[in-house]
Amino acid sequence: MSARNWLVTAFGLVCVAVLAVINIPDRIPKVDLVERASQFAAALQSDAPYRPPTVREGETALSGLIPLLTGGKDTQSELKTLTPLGFTLTSGIDSTSGRRFTMAATQPGDEQGWGLFIGDYGARTRQVIEVPHPNFDLNTEILGVQLYRALPGSAVLIAGAHRRAANGTADVAHNANSLFNLVATELARKGLPQVQLHGFEDSSLPGTDVVVSGGSTPHTRLHEQMADHVEAGGMAVCRAWQQSCGNLEGTTNVQGQAADSMGTVFAHIESDGSVRMDPQRRDRLVAALAAAITAGP
Repeated sequence: MSARNWLVTAFGLVCVAVLAVINIPDRIPKVDLVERASQFAAALQSDAPYRPPTVREGETALSGLIPLLTGGKDTQSELKTLTPLGFTLTSGIDSTSGRRFTMAATQPGDEQGWGLFIGDYGARTRQVIEVPHPNFDLNTEILGVQLYRALPGSAVLIAGAHRRAANGTADVAHNANSLFNLVATELARKGLPQVQLHGFEDSSLPGTDVVVSGGSTPHTRLHEQMADHVEAGGMAVCRAWQQSCGNLEGTTNVQGQAADSMGTVFAHIESDGSVRMDPQRRDRLVAALAAAITAGP
């Protein structure tokens, strides 16, 4: 082969390689994360079996989930770690935000119903969004994913079992041995603030749309900003540091207790059914919370 022909061939191969790299994102599947989370939540049943992880299972799961949730890119390593525990790993692009994500999820109905976890692929994690009661606090998983979309650098934790499964053992907000709590505690140990989303019936606190609380942690400027932004969005707010909010303050939630012991921020957000079932009001709540978090202290 002549030198000229060799150069032409080499140049052509380089062009093909460059085009292949450019087109890689086109081969990554696009996924509607709200739809995926909603399907996951809808499949959770109160009569399903459930057990928390053993100590060894918890340690192994953390070794795979924490890198995934904090911007890790070594998905093959995470796959090898998490698959034997019953997790399915997915990598894709969220169809609405356009951001690449990694997701690990157990199968609804399995006794190892340990959760659905979403990480921002390759991004520095700034906050943790938690949904402890999917398919009980209806549509909180929608709020969680919408908040993820509004806040780049979010890790999302969605419980993998109905809170009433196994006689309430699956209530991750009150079970310190759940994998959900182990992950939340490890992320709090890294200093990450947590936003935990709940729902209440309208009759539980008439005249209130949203409750903002620090749970068992001291209230901070962030809690005040959240309440102010939510109120500015046209919703009635109960500020737990100023008044009684009908036992909706989340002071017994173990994630808040762990955060309190570490001095990290924990925000417990309750929204009533009229907010969670109305897409426009959900959007306003998400926008308010995102604005408050983005504003910083």
